[in-house]
Amino acid sequence: DPSVICGVTLSDIYGYLNFTLTERDNSAVTRARKVSSIRSFYKYLTNKAKLITENPMQDLDSPHLKKSLPRYLNLEESEGLLDSVDGVNQARDYCILTLFLNCGLRISELIGLNVTDVRGNQLRVLGKGNKERMLYLNEACLSALSDWITERDMLTLVDQNALFVTLQNRRRISRAAVHKLVKKHLAAAGLDSTQYSSHKLRHTAATLMLQNGVDVRTLQEVLGH
Repeated sequence: DPSVICGVTLSDIYGYLNFTLTERDNSAVTRARKVSSIRSFYKYLTNKAKLITENPMQDLDSPHLKKSLPRYLNLEESEGLLDSVDGVNQARDYCILTLFLNCGLRISELIGLNVTDVRGNQLRVLGKGNKERMLYLNEACLSALSDWITERDMLTLVDQNALFVTLQNRRRISRAAVHKLVKKHLAAAGLDSTQYSSHKLRHTAATLMLQNGVDVRTLQEVLGH
């Protein structure tokens, strides 16, 4: 009934949120999600359904969420991850992990790489908003790329452009396949694969760069921020 909906006040909602905290032991994240749902519902009633003329939840505040520091691997763990790579996809997977850890690529950027993006000691990366940037490749990246491209060139590929392909269908590697191989090698290295991901490897690259003297401005350019 619109009259019931209109009769709900901010005080009612804050009382409800207090109830979910004290009686239901809801976390700040859970309560924030409920606030978001309530806001969206009343925005719909006001702007779309036109059942009410004024949105009583317009000034509803979300619980304060503590920002947690991003997880990352230290140098020893990163080296252990690379050392653990083996199997039929060893050259490819080692190269992917090396680029994640040294270049801080987004997963979308990695799977979008073409062979022609490797230009000597530089890598052309197409980032968010189709913004192009050039990254210098260190010896570790150049060596890993050389090993993988040598193996790749021996394959009969469906996708001739893609830098990274799957050996099963010889097409460009998918996001899901990269996530799977990262989790697989994290577990093989004795690391908690539920706590880390390809994006955490990007955090790792950024953190290790900062720890080794790379200034923030340069880091932003490398990461495509």
